[in-house]
Amino acid sequence: MLSHKTFSHFPSKTHSTLHDLSLQLYTAQQQQWPMLADGVAALQNVQTRSVDCGTFTVRMQYNPKRVVSTGAKVDAASIKERKCFLCVGNLPEEQQGVLYRDRYLVLCNPMPIFREHFTISHIDHIPQSIEEQILVFLALAKDLSPAYSLFYNGPKCGASAPDHMHFQASPAGGIPVEQELPSHLVYASAIGGVSVSTLKQYGRSVIILEGSNVQEMELMFLRLTSAMRRTMKANEEPMMNVIGSYTEGRWKLIVFVRSKHRPNVFFHEGEKKVMISPAAVDVGGLIVTPMEKDFRTTDSTMIASIFREVSVPGETIQRIIESI
Repeated sequence: MLSHKTFSHFPSKTHSTLHDLSLQLYTAQQQQWPMLADGVAALQNVQTRSVDCGTFTVRMQYNPKRVVSTGAKVDAASIKERKCFLCVGNLPEEQQGVLYRDRYLVLCNPMPIFREHFTISHIDHIPQSIEEQILVFLALAKDLSPAYSLFYNGPKCGASAPDHMHFQASPAGGIPVEQELPSHLVYASAIGGVSVSTLKQYGRSVIILEGSNVQEMELMFLRLTSAMRRTMKANEEPMMNVIGSYTEGRWKLIVFVRSKHRPNVFFHEGEKKVMISPAAVDVGGLIVTPMEKDFRTTDSTMIASIFREVSVPGETIQRIIESI
């Protein structure tokens, strides 16, 4: 089954980059897979607008195709009752991917937020957990550079398949926080060869790790998650979204520390319901909603309230950094 679903391999015998192989896949899959072709075509009609939130700006995206992902039922009972859509045996007949180092499949996302939006899923059905896969995350960030950034949604804060390990990739710089870091960055400390920073007046709880040595980055990330677990009194993986990139010989991990998955307004009835379910892209500054009403009416006050509700307080971030 895996061989049938493999479009190409990385590393490849032709020494093609992962970006080149992924782009070839994206082009071929649009011709072979109508669902993807429809999803990409729908991006032509996606509407966007900017919302000034005072100390930061957010982009809203009205994307009706994202209704399944945004409204996904991720409770244990619902997950148990449905087939896993990322398992190799359950992929659509036309879908293929780039087999990455014999462990992951780089797949085209049929409900894209961006052009060239990929889901990178483990070939085995194992739970979503970045702590166990951080070296793969760092390797992928490097292998996908400079064309793409990588992001991860925790099993309880944005992953629509919390039961199956996966990452996603998007065009580098496509998530606003990637470009806004310099104007909000506050240096906290350096531990070994890794710098630890946070963001000021950004409306969300963020910790940034930067370094050039993969082993030091792995160790620092695990120290961070351990500090998060102690500070937040979490027994399971701490709630987080992570955006990763590799530029000019350095990795950058932007970690959004979360307190909950969805804001209260998501669960309201009727016209009071706001279908915004924040994951990495959303807390990164591109809020995606499948409902035109929410796209039109969500204002800076609502955005600030949602971010505040799903984040941890600033003093918690300070305690986490001190605990590292």
